[in-house]
Amino acid sequence: LVLYFINRCFSHFLPSLPENKILVSQSPLLTVADKNATLVCNYTYNGTGKEFRASLHKGTDSAVEVCFISWNLTKVSSNSNRKFNCHGIHDKDKVIFNLWNMSASQTDIYFCKIEAMYPPPYVYNEKSNGTVIHVKVFFVLFLKETPIQTQETQSTIPLWITVAVTGVLAFYSMLITAVFINYWQKSKKSIYHQSDYMNMTPRHPPYQKNKGYPSYAPTRDYTAYRS
Repeated sequence: LVLYFINRCFSHFLPSLPENKILVSQSPLLTVADKNATLVCNYTYNGTGKEFRASLHKGTDSAVEVCFISWNLTKVSSNSNRKFNCHGIHDKDKVIFNLWNMSASQTDIYFCKIEAMYPPPYVYNEKSNGTVIHVKVFFVLFLKETPIQTQETQSTIPLWITVAVTGVLAFYSMLITAVFINYWQKSKKSIYHQSDYMNMTPRHPPYQKNKGYPSYAPTRDYTAYRS
């Protein structure tokens, strides 16, 4: 009786087990080689919900909803984003998302979200670690055809460059040669003309003893004044 009384008085202070909770687990990595992927979302639920919704989200922030599936005791419906080819299947305690015709640009991390819609309370799972879907793309035909085109392009471009450079160099060499010959002929003619003229440089007058008068002034005769 005493134990019953203590339990009744202090039961609301004791932590209770979580109820109406959804836990989701996913594989960490999924490698896609043939453009088709199957992502399995395992979940556990201990509530009393009867109507559920499961969705697949792309990106670290789960901004893009790829596709979803909703079900209850009598009906199942599924829908997909226009940019993806996706279909969801519910099987007991797991949801399977099938994706096909995937491209390399769709390589990203994907998260599963499970929601208990009805009856209240509404609950959904905490965000899981997600699954990285790596879509591999093989360029078999592209690698076979590309080397031929690359070799043709590489062999064509150097030929045009060689012809253009050779033409420019030949033109400039001819131009420089013509200018040099013209200059040489003009300089040769000027030398011949200079040899035909006499050296007309005036000579300096003879040195005079009387430095007081200019060299061109005549010498005075002082004997005329004595008489």
